[in-house]
Amino acid sequence: MPAEPLDVLRSVFGHAAFRGRQEEVVRRVTAGGDAVVLFPTGAGKSMCYQIPSLCREGTGIVVSPLIALMRDQVEALKQAGVNAAAFNSTLTGEEAGEIRRRMRAGELDLLYVTPERLVTEGFLDLLASCRIALFAIDEAHCVSQWGHDFRPEYLRLAALKELFPGVPRIALTATADPQTREDLIGRLALEGAEVFTTSFDRPNIRYTIVDKDQPRKQLLTFLRSRRGESGIVYCLSRAKVDATANFLNENGIEARAYHAGMEREARDRAQDAFLKEEGLVLVATIAFGMGIDKPDVRFVAHLDLPSSVEAYYQETGRAGRDGLPSDAWMAYGMADLAQRSRMIDESGTPDEIKRVEHSKLRALLAICETPQCRRQALLRHFGEAHPGGCGNCDNCLRPPETWDGTVAAQKALSAIHRTGRRFGAGHVIDVLLGRSNERIQRLGHDALPTFGVGTELDERGWQSVLRQLAAIGAVVVDAEHSTLDLGEPARAILKGERSVSFRKERKFEATGGGKGRKGEGRGRVSSGDPAEDALFEALRGERLAIAREQGVPPYVVFHDSTLRDMARERPETLDALGRVPGVGTSKLARYGDRFLEAVGRFMDENPQR
Repeated sequence: MPAEPLDVLRSVFGHAAFRGRQEEVVRRVTAGGDAVVLFPTGAGKSMCYQIPSLCREGTGIVVSPLIALMRDQVEALKQAGVNAAAFNSTLTGEEAGEIRRRMRAGELDLLYVTPERLVTEGFLDLLASCRIALFAIDEAHCVSQWGHDFRPEYLRLAALKELFPGVPRIALTATADPQTREDLIGRLALEGAEVFTTSFDRPNIRYTIVDKDQPRKQLLTFLRSRRGESGIVYCLSRAKVDATANFLNENGIEARAYHAGMEREARDRAQDAFLKEEGLVLVATIAFGMGIDKPDVRFVAHLDLPSSVEAYYQETGRAGRDGLPSDAWMAYGMADLAQRSRMIDESGTPDEIKRVEHSKLRALLAICETPQCRRQALLRHFGEAHPGGCGNCDNCLRPPETWDGTVAAQKALSAIHRTGRRFGAGHVIDVLLGRSNERIQRLGHDALPTFGVGTELDERGWQSVLRQLAAIGAVVVDAEHSTLDLGEPARAILKGERSVSFRKERKFEATGGGKGRKGEGRGRVSSGDPAEDALFEALRGERLAIAREQGVPPYVVFHDSTLRDMARERPETLDALGRVPGVGTSKLARYGDRFLEAVGRFMDENPQR
């Protein structure tokens, strides 16, 4: 008789109930139906295929794009007592042969494989000789050319429908705009699948976006208030990754660099250190991160503008997968917009895709420049309504002042027009401020009516005006030359038919402004109870010792959230420990005594607590 999903959830993973729409998906796939799952990072997508694989006969085949991710997920499943393996290019011939034997013998519950490996003739022949429980296609947005991480090999996965009729398929992604969702359903031949969506809100993440002003120093200020926390810093170029990592190390922040230009061995060492060590900062290009399963990433910082709202959401979503308070911090400026626009125009993609990418970039700029709730603006992009006032973004914690910028907008737009729509922001601002130099005199721009009409603002103020005009499309940045042109809304603004409201600039603060998180500035998120925090740290120490003994990341032993519950409940028996969320049967047997001893030892040493 097939296993009951709720029983598997309790015994294997140590949870008493499903979250959100997990149970609907699990029961749909367990019963043999296809599904498309659009859940945010941290919503428990992996349970949606892992539990059906354990409930159905045969082996669940999980298509995953990254070998490093497979390794971590397989190790976490083994810790929970699940027979799991990964089939990829790192295996020796003997190891690959053993996996084939276990597959044919029906000894594997789950097998992880890359899309390139899955569609080979030899692997498909292996699958045809085995009982397959399901196919799970993770990071399914990779199939769409409209997405932010297109992988052409995903296109061949549609063949699974014809090759293995009757085997349920489940496609999962943490982010997909409506166009990408439609595309992935069509390209994977999942038109008959039931689509499961849930709120894309990540309420535990605080969003903060600041204007660039000595960005490395801004980043350093941000990180110093979060010492001891694990986090990712994204930079656009490899050179900037190296320079930023060196800068942080020179200033007392332990950091590693990661980018595609490094030797594979060095890159693997950096990733391994980030996964296994506590409180390490990884500075990386977007070559790092897709599918990273580390749940205790406490912050994601961007020193450059991402390519789209989807990319921003996906990258910031790597913070706080365990549901504990985390930060998404970004510094950006006008030069970022020009650089991103240039990258789109030089990409060599068809014009239709370039237009879509420019539109996505403008949508992200609008979120950067909004004076309203950032969470509301972010979710609106994914077609989800939010009332605003989230209380956990910089604009809600410290609402920016706004001012009637209609006249200033007209001055800026007129300066762009009168200088010929062929100069960059620096030149236009010089004209507005009345700064005469050899170039301006040579071009005769010191004789323009707009020369010197903008002295009510300083240079940073005009930079802000130009960014906010770009956010509404009134200013267009020419990608090739970083020059400014006028967009469609400019006409109505210049004619006085449309008013413009701007947000006032404000100085950067380390916490993003407003009230800080509990324990902010002390390295980790605090419960507010010193005794509980001290026990939590003792449990982290025990977990780290176990992880080092086994050569695995600490979070595959227990998540921080599980240790938090242990510290709060202070279990004294194995039965009590077994009731802590995240402590399944296998982990209770493997680690129960050690963690009970750690709790008891702490209580003996701290009787007053």
